[in-house]
Amino acid sequence: MPEFNFDDIRPYTDKEVKEKIKLLTKDPVFDEVLMHMFKVRPKVEMIKLQLRMVRTVRQLQGTFVYDMLRMIINKTSDGLTHTGLDKLDKKKAYLFISNHRDIVLDAAFINYLIFEKGMNTTNVAIGNNLLLYTWIEHAVKLNRAFVVKRNLPPRELMESSKKVSHYIRKSIVEDNVSVWIAQREGRTKDGFDKTQVSVLKMLNMSNTAGFSEGFNELNIVPVSISYEIEPCGLAKMKELIKKEHYGQKKTSKDDLKSMSMGMFNPKGRMRFSFGTQIKIDLEEAKTREKQNQLAEVLAAKIDSQIYSNFKLWPSNYVAYDLLMGEDRFRHKYSEEEKKHFELMLEQAMIFIDFPITDITERFLRIYANPVINKLAVTEG
Repeated sequence: MPEFNFDDIRPYTDKEVKEKIKLLTKDPVFDEVLMHMFKVRPKVEMIKLQLRMVRTVRQLQGTFVYDMLRMIINKTSDGLTHTGLDKLDKKKAYLFISNHRDIVLDAAFINYLIFEKGMNTTNVAIGNNLLLYTWIEHAVKLNRAFVVKRNLPPRELMESSKKVSHYIRKSIVEDNVSVWIAQREGRTKDGFDKTQVSVLKMLNMSNTAGFSEGFNELNIVPVSISYEIEPCGLAKMKELIKKEHYGQKKTSKDDLKSMSMGMFNPKGRMRFSFGTQIKIDLEEAKTREKQNQLAEVLAAKIDSQIYSNFKLWPSNYVAYDLLMGEDRFRHKYSEEEKKHFELMLEQAMIFIDFPITDITERFLRIYANPVINKLAVTEG
């Protein structure tokens, strides 16, 4: 494997923990964040003191981060469950590829569940567009995040992607440390989860073996993430409408708001379903066109597991029936659950104050598309 200097993208090491936590706790913006979360000054000062006593990443994740995530689960959801995790080898490193619904919590909850099972937590891919403040960079790199640089000129983007690819492969193959990466750049805005082939092409940049052998050594496990209530559903709708109808791109403030909404908005029930390791035995690709075709095949295999393992809630079934004008899944939800969803729809109509006519359909599709995708896999 070629030599790369990963210092500009890698997470912090245990040797750096003390110094970086000191910088974090002195940051005035981080202090504001803690005050927003814990409300009273004595509690905030106690948290800072506890943080300054941490000496390793594992200690940080097993105390402060674990407690914070448990608080979020208890206060903003009706519980977090999982399937498939017991079938994984605790001593093996995997590449977890999941659908992407929430900026912070998708990877955080995967690590929370893995930690509870006694497995080593993952290195987490995060876009540099989310490192809006110095304290955020310190916080995520202390939690084993590595940086994926975006919005670069083509040549620089190619070199950056190659470095990320080698970092991921080194983490899994040489260091035996699992990695989490989203199936696409950015969160799914309309509930239609689909693996971007460009993500797989990036992973293949560090492959020095055949296509199948190179991907098999990454030990790919798809993960289906399902929130009963999309914590940022309305914000995602606004983003799409601004982009499609007004040509407005989201700002760094939008990302920051989404991070906060994701953590503190209601989520209902949550299910994280870990699939089975994907093993492929495809004919070798001798041309770039053939490599692209094989990447499409692999993307379809990942999508198939994500769709089939996705936990569908009453909100999904109600949305499907309303969107299609059917009663196909009437047995999957109660009258009370239907009324609750219709109330959410009314609130969306008030919240999305743009003069367009397809707000109802957009909202319904966020919840109905997972049903459509699952039906395509199970009935197709």
